[in-house]
Amino acid sequence: MSIKKRKKSHVEITLDEDVANKRVSTGFDDVDFIHCALPEIDFHRISTGVKFFKKELSAPLIMDSMTGGYGGATAINKALAAAAEKAGIAFALGSQRAMTEDPALKSTYYVRDVAPSIPIIGNIGAVNLKEKGMIQKVEAALKEVDADALAIHLNPLQEAIQPEGDKDFGGCLAAIAETCKSVDVPVIVKEVGCGISGDVASKLERAGVSMINVAGAGGTSWGRIELLRSEGRLESFGDSGIPTVVSLLDTLRFTSKPVIVSGGVRNGLDVAKGIALGASYAAAARPLLLAWKSKQLDETLSLWKDELRIAMFMAGASDLKQLKATKPLIAGRTAELLRGLTERGKWMV
Repeated sequence: MSIKKRKKSHVEITLDEDVANKRVSTGFDDVDFIHCALPEIDFHRISTGVKFFKKELSAPLIMDSMTGGYGGATAINKALAAAAEKAGIAFALGSQRAMTEDPALKSTYYVRDVAPSIPIIGNIGAVNLKEKGMIQKVEAALKEVDADALAIHLNPLQEAIQPEGDKDFGGCLAAIAETCKSVDVPVIVKEVGCGISGDVASKLERAGVSMINVAGAGGTSWGRIELLRSEGRLESFGDSGIPTVVSLLDTLRFTSKPVIVSGGVRNGLDVAKGIALGASYAAAARPLLLAWKSKQLDETLSLWKDELRIAMFMAGASDLKQLKATKPLIAGRTAELLRGLTERGKWMV
């Protein structure tokens, strides 16, 4: 199947099918704030603003990578980016590999005309960076869309299940390190729904990345999306990965770089929990794509920002720095996994 057809099928499946992880929970339901009955702050003066590299955001939120590379992606990306601009949050493009193969596809990714002020994040797969001349092609693609940063995605499970997937990940770390040295924008490395462990986070920091997006398990499963494309083959791997909260906390133990929490972020309360646990930003994709489909994207983003502010008020935090200083309670399965991780240095299941 061509890249264009594959990109189109990914969006159609994401919009029309149940692609949520069925077995792994994000862990957000195991996290609770200690309610502050006397916050001693003015709700109307709570600040959710934060800087993302060199640009200001109204909230620590990123509309994460979704699409690009086929005709129908143009309207989707324009609408999503325009909403992100209106909300004052960052916007991430889908994989630009198709654009590196066919520069004429630039129009399916270019959104700066509708999003003049917000951070725009380019995107390429780590496994693609090993191709001869790809780093230079990515540099050019980033300039073509006026990107402020590059996200390199790690998707070994997706590639393993995908019939046309690239299953040779040898040399990806070296390619990431070379990209960090070569491109003139900050580099973010992200998973796509299976999470990043502390060990991998440590390697990424040494490679020179500027930020890590854990993209843990519990939300949209790209394994399940590829299973639907391949008519259910390899069903055992549809719900794999590290729960988002566990991935976040393990990553934070091994890196000093800013961390983005994503993977099953479904509302402003999840954003607040992620920040309180130590993330610098939160990101979401499918729920915002569905909100766009139902013509509720602006309202959804506004709601999430309101929910974040209410959560901060209930925690007695007037800004994000104070929110990070709170100590949420962690219970249930998530607490068990974290205890095993701390005591044994590896997963205990």
